Amino acid sequence: MQAPSNEAGSPRRAAFGFLLDFQFLIELFVLFNFIVLILDIYLAHSENEFYWRAEYFPVYFSVVASVILIVALTARQIWRREAVWRDLGYLVGWVAVATGLAGVIYHLDSQFFYEKTLRSLTYTAPFVAPLALVGIGLLLIMNRMVPATSREWAGWILLLTLGGFFGNFVLSLADHAENGFYRPIEWLAVASAAIAVGFLLVPLIMPVTGGYLALCALVLLFETVIGTVGFVLHNLANLYGPSPRLFENLATGAPPLAPLLFANLSVLGWIGLWALSKHLPGQAQAETGNWKMETGNQI
Repeated sequence: MQAPSNEAGSPRRAAFGFLLDFQFLIELFVLFNFIVLILDIYLAHSENEFYWRAEYFPVYFSVVASVILIVALTARQIWRREAVWRDLGYLVGWVAVATGLAGVIYHLDSQFFYEKTLRSLTYTAPFVAPLALVGIGLLLIMNRMVPATSREWAGWILLLTLGGFFGNFVLSLADHAENGFYRPIEWLAVASAAIAVGFLLVPLIMPVTGGYLALCALVLLFETVIGTVGFVLHNLANLYGPSPRLFENLATGAPPLAPLLFANLSVLGWIGLWALSKHLPGQAQAETGNWKMETGNQI
């Protein structure tokens, strides 16, 4: 008689075990975002050639944060030092939140606080953009404070995803208002961000079924397509921009990486939906039944 073994012990599960470690997936997500932010912030602040020295800080911080998170992940996955992973994550997370909030005030101070008009809000530095640092900082903090096996963890992921799409709604509206929505397709980014907010709000305020979560996953797939199309359109505009230098067009033209935020948030949302699906009514009983079937076949 062969001794029973659970799902986690099977070779198939072991090979793809990292896909079931939601905490690890979020850490990879945050690390990837910090790496991308290095380029994104550098391009954005190159528009005024880093006129203020403080504009270098988020670039340097993103570089340092990426290195620290690699060390933290190594400590968790290889050295088995959970305390090191936890404390380094808290450090990066809280500094990211503080940096992002300071960036919001700094961006608004460039014009809005002096004129206090809708026009100045539209044409000032994008005040929503630094909230990306706040969001990924909160992800790091939450990932250490809330057990990844809990329903609350999935709820926080969806809440932060929803917040990201709401920020994208404001950013798309303000950014495209600069040219008066010259091309009607520019409204698509605004509408799609609003759709994502509406769909992701429902699981946070009422019980849902697996079918609704699948529908949300399809909506996020739609958001990914929108972001990809926007990325292509933005960079085509920059490729044929007014300047003969591509870098200058990238720095002063349509934000080259901004549309990819739709796809980026969709990945985060998929993780949240996947985690939430584990807590649907009847899911626990189904998993127990599957475990009994697998162990029974090995006897």
